[in-house]
Amino acid sequence: MENEVLKAIRERRSVRSFAQREVEPDVLDAILEAGTYAPTGKGRQSPVIVAVRDEATKKMLSQMNAQARGIQTDPYYGAAVIALVLADSTVNTWIEDGSCVLENMMIAAQSLGVGSIWIHWERQMFDGEAGKALLKKWGLSETLRGVGAVALGYADQVPAPAAPRKAGYIVKV
Repeated sequence: MENEVLKAIRERRSVRSFAQREVEPDVLDAILEAGTYAPTGKGRQSPVIVAVRDEATKKMLSQMNAQARGIQTDPYYGAAVIALVLADSTVNTWIEDGSCVLENMMIAAQSLGVGSIWIHWERQMFDGEAGKALLKKWGLSETLRGVGAVALGYADQVPAPAAPRKAGYIVKV
C-alpha cells in the first residue's frame, strides 16, 4: 500500500550535513504546526516548541549541547533551524508527548523536502542552570524539561537509503 504519508515515513533519513540555505517561513510554519497536532496524553498538550533561527542563540545551544555530551563538534550540524521540544514534567506523559511532537515534525519536514535529525541531550541542557536561565528569559515555565530537538534544513547531500528492516520486527498474534 502506498500514499504520501507512508512514502514520507519510509523515505525520511537523518541528515547530518546541511546546506547554507534558510528554510522558508511558510515551510517552517507548516513543519512546526505539524508538531502541534501530535497526540498527547489525555489531550493535555504538554509540549512547547521553541524554533530557533537566530545565529547567536543557535551557537549558544550548540555549545550547551556539546558540553553536555562532552564533544567539540556542532551537534546540530549547522542546521538552519533548531526546533527544541520541551514538555511540562508535571504531566506523567511528558516524554511520550514530546517524542510524538518530534516525530511529527520530522515526517512533515520530509514531506516538504526539508532534512531533519533528532538530537538528544536537551534534557541535560534544560535541567542545568543555563537552561533554566533560558526558560526564564523566554518567559517559559520552570516545569518544562527538554525532550529533544529537531535540527531542520536542506540537506547538502542525498542521505543513503534505509537499511532493510530486521527480521522479526513485526509479530502478529
